Amino acid sequence: MAVFYEGFTLCGLAAGQSRENSGLLGIEPGRDPDHVIVTGAGRTVTVYKVSDQKPLGSWAAKQGQAVTCPAVLHGQTGEYVVVQDSKVLRIWRDEDINFEKVFKATLSAAVSRIHALPSLEPLVLFQRGAVRQLDALLAAPQQAVEEVLSEEEVIRWSSCFLEAEQPLLLFSTEKSGEFFLYLQKLNPNVLHKYSIDSEGKGACPIGFTATLENKCITLMCLYSSGCVYKLLVSLHPSVEGEQHLPKSLLLKLPVSEGVLSRAAISSLEEGHIAIVGAPHSASTGDRDFLCIWNTNFQTLQASKELAGGAYGQLWCNAGKLYVTHGKVLTVLPYHCEMSSLAAALGKLKQASTQEASSPSVLNWNSLLHEETALQQRKGGAGMRTRNSKSQTTLTTTVNQVLEDIKGVSSEEMEEVLEPFLSCSPVSPQFQFGLSRIAVELLKRCQADPGFYPQTLLARLAQTGRLSHSSCPGFLMLALEKRDYFLAQLCLQQFPDVPEAVTCACLKAFLSVADADLAPVSVDLEGVSLVDGPGQSLEGVQNGFSPVLLEEDSCDVQLTDPKLNQSSSWTDVSLTCPVGLKKSALLNEILRSSYSESFLLPHLKDLSSQQVILFLQYLQYLYVRSSGDVYTQLPGLRAPTVTQIMDWVSLLLDAHFTVLVMAPEAKGLLTQLHRFVRSQVRLYSELGKIQGTLQELSK
Repeated sequence: MAVFYEGFTLCGLAAGQSRENSGLLGIEPGRDPDHVIVTGAGRTVTVYKVSDQKPLGSWAAKQGQAVTCPAVLHGQTGEYVVVQDSKVLRIWRDEDINFEKVFKATLSAAVSRIHALPSLEPLVLFQRGAVRQLDALLAAPQQAVEEVLSEEEVIRWSSCFLEAEQPLLLFSTEKSGEFFLYLQKLNPNVLHKYSIDSEGKGACPIGFTATLENKCITLMCLYSSGCVYKLLVSLHPSVEGEQHLPKSLLLKLPVSEGVLSRAAISSLEEGHIAIVGAPHSASTGDRDFLCIWNTNFQTLQASKELAGGAYGQLWCNAGKLYVTHGKVLTVLPYHCEMSSLAAALGKLKQASTQEASSPSVLNWNSLLHEETALQQRKGGAGMRTRNSKSQTTLTTTVNQVLEDIKGVSSEEMEEVLEPFLSCSPVSPQFQFGLSRIAVELLKRCQADPGFYPQTLLARLAQTGRLSHSSCPGFLMLALEKRDYFLAQLCLQQFPDVPEAVTCACLKAFLSVADADLAPVSVDLEGVSLVDGPGQSLEGVQNGFSPVLLEEDSCDVQLTDPKLNQSSSWTDVSLTCPVGLKKSALLNEILRSSYSESFLLPHLKDLSSQQVILFLQYLQYLYVRSSGDVYTQLPGLRAPTVTQIMDWVSLLLDAHFTVLVMAPEAKGLLTQLHRFVRSQVRLYSELGKIQGTLQELSK
């Protein structure tokens, strides 16, 4: 069994890409599972934080140069390595800004790919089949490189592995319609060559993926006919010289007519593979899908239609699939369960304690648990692990809860879930079970408007083990039910709230009246110094003299007599425009993660009154925080000054024209204008005394 969670866009594709070329060379793992390195087919290399959908750094070769293979991270030094114009190695760090000034070395031969290994030197694969470790290559960049491949033989795919702390490189080649496979070992330096059968009728391999297990490499080839074949490559072949690799049919996709041209394959966990660009049924037409197949039982487990058409590119990293389609690079988290016939057919039955020894339950348990420390059970003849017993108990509990919550009332729900919630929340199987229960509760809440176990839903969110992608709709249900406490918990606990949902929360928080929030329980951490409505804040300064500000002038003439012409952003008496509880909710919005390009379109849905209210609140927060040398208000959940000013900029970008035309916003915009000019004046004055300050420090 496999499932796709809610996907999201990581970045757009370069403008002008063709139908056959997405504009991306590849995606490689970054410093941790949440970081990836995206290499464009032109000149750019960008590091992204996936959960925030934000670029952390970007580097580009100058005009006229080109990046010719995907950049990788050197696992030992933390440096990035890429090849420019096929022969020039480039190596740099995160802090390097100018790509033209980073280290470079010109090689004697053209490079096909660089492969990174977690604890060893990266491997450099040359276009003519030679392999070198990076450190040996840097010691003598112009060293002679042998030609392993024959004339007109071209590398089509490559991958690296680590076996007994020794690197292995596997790559496939094509020559005149014939395909070959090479296995390169480095210690000692041994090369094995294999031939791969063609399928006949013009069908050829268009995609490869490989896994290493028990000293044997399993290679899976996707042919243009829609067939997936499996080939076994031994690490220690008994025969020298070129060998023939027999293949066995693993899966036959329903390609009704023609052949596949833009398709890719990737191996997943537990006997599953992902395929993009190939139909999963004869009725799909011209639409492109990303599918997960069970290879043990040849069954389709999950599919996702790709808008705009796929380019036949697919990468897998840290439980997420990366696929290019249309004009975007999409990230799709997934989960695969261990194969069993019942699960493959969607008929996995509820397990009971007495059935703990059945094959399907054992498969399920091996998915949920990794530890198998055996221990003698007292008073029994057989051996059984304490961990296995807890696994069976948890599996039974989850299945029992899923069955029970279909009929009990809201009042009885917490009693039903208590056995599960009392389990250890740090185990991975708890998180997976919690997501299944949350999804089932959401389905019942949507089907039955009178059913809403508010306390229980809040308790599930407080575990910190849920996310938006694992239970889509959880946060929107809270907004629909006007459950602002649950919405606040979700914003605090969910690391992957989409920008559209964030804006929906902001709109709901700005619209609700303070009187309606009076009976609501809200976490007020971080708003202890926010005054209630009607209480004012006098004369807070930000390290610069009011006299300087009075000398400043503003091009905008005020028609509001209540606003003094010489007033400034921080020079006026401010009143908090919202109550304490609404302030706490808005602070969660300010602290949320977002991508500016995806957030701006949704911010335009706010009304002018909502924008003005939010700007007034941001102004108030800034004045409260700018009176101190610290850049954050007291409290664990208080926003920083940077977050406050970022949101001011976002609101002005999204609504500037509307604000200029709104008479009630004129005073606020003028204060913003004065504030910016005073800050420019402040930094100008600081620049004048910079030399003096440097001398004082000596």
